[in-house]
Amino acid sequence: MDFNDTPEEAAFRAEARAWLEANADPLEPGEAGGDLLGERVDAAALKAAKAWQKKKADAGWACITWPKEYGGRAATAIQSVIWNQEHAKFRTPANIFSIGIGMCGPTVLAHGTPEQRERWIPDLLSGEKVWCQLFSEPAAGSDLAGLRSTAVRDGDDWIVNGQKIWTTGAHFCDWGIIVVRSDPGAAKHAGLTYFVVDMHAPGVEIRPITQINGGKGFNEVFFTDVRIPDDQRLDAVGNGWRVALTTLMNERASIGGSAGASAIEDLFRLAREIEVGGQPVIEDPAVRQKLADFYVRSAGVKYTGLRTITALSKGTMPGPEASLGKLIGAILGQNMAAYAMELQGVAGGITSDPATTPHQGAWQDRYLGLPGLRIAGGTDEILRNIIAERVLGLPPEARVDKGVAFKDIPSGPPSA
Repeated sequence: MDFNDTPEEAAFRAEARAWLEANADPLEPGEAGGDLLGERVDAAALKAAKAWQKKKADAGWACITWPKEYGGRAATAIQSVIWNQEHAKFRTPANIFSIGIGMCGPTVLAHGTPEQRERWIPDLLSGEKVWCQLFSEPAAGSDLAGLRSTAVRDGDDWIVNGQKIWTTGAHFCDWGIIVVRSDPGAAKHAGLTYFVVDMHAPGVEIRPITQINGGKGFNEVFFTDVRIPDDQRLDAVGNGWRVALTTLMNERASIGGSAGASAIEDLFRLAREIEVGGQPVIEDPAVRQKLADFYVRSAGVKYTGLRTITALSKGTMPGPEASLGKLIGAILGQNMAAYAMELQGVAGGITSDPATTPHQGAWQDRYLGLPGLRIAGGTDEILRNIIAERVLGLPPEARVDKGVAFKDIPSGPPSA
């Protein structure tokens, strides 16, 4: 594992940092970055985010891995990681374009026609239009291919009915990518088709989901006889699973490339600030032992992630490190948040007034939000299966629905 930039990477990092220093303010120590999920995006925040995206686009920093003919730099994966690392050090608006740029755009570039790319890519890159990803359903999350939303051909249109859930940012998006079932007579992976849908089309209903931490970044989206023109279909009819895999691979790369302040550093800072009996709690041997345990586990997550970055730097595909990092990191983050609240004493139970709690209630927000991260992007159970099968070489789980037409797969409780 090589932790040092190559000369080329160092030059790119310096160029990126210089532009950011000229156009944004650095974060203060312990300050959190922008609102990643759009949980608290109002009209003013939306306007600021679009203006920042336009500024990056005009300077060539908006979508650096995209081809140059579509406004990108044709940058490498490691250059994208470097850009994300540097960008995370600055105070910038809510990153409402992460899904559009990280997942939707690359899917359109990979599977769209030249006309479709010309239609959608420029407005996405410049920030004029915001995109979302419509995949999960109430009965199809980890098993995405089990989705039940339908698309029925009607001349030059498709009529879509069904429900999607946990759609990040749908309430402020203009376009969405959606995978639906077009052939219930085919095996579940084979009967899917992929579309781009206008989020303002008649029959689209968006209901924000209020989370336990007060955020409203996720949504339910209902489709009632929504007409989608066939020219908004990506790839061939029935080829939706192949297109969806492109989106999911880019999702992993996008998440893996993001960077932020380490929670362990914030926890050490909290332990230095809180005093009991006239001295910082970090002086207590029991607290120091707990912090040391968190530090060791955090270092394991950090260096496992660096294995992915090293693989990208060498031009090779990373292995299952992302699954390891997410599985361990989400649980670790939840445990650290719980301990931070314990250190705060009575103030640790206050969530209604962040101004009265240490670090403006950031630990309470983390504690309430992190359980969702253990579900989003792959549940703990799914990640353990991936590690078991692809790392440890254990036999895969039995699949009773393999090769069976979707309409013949039993659903609901068994009959008496």
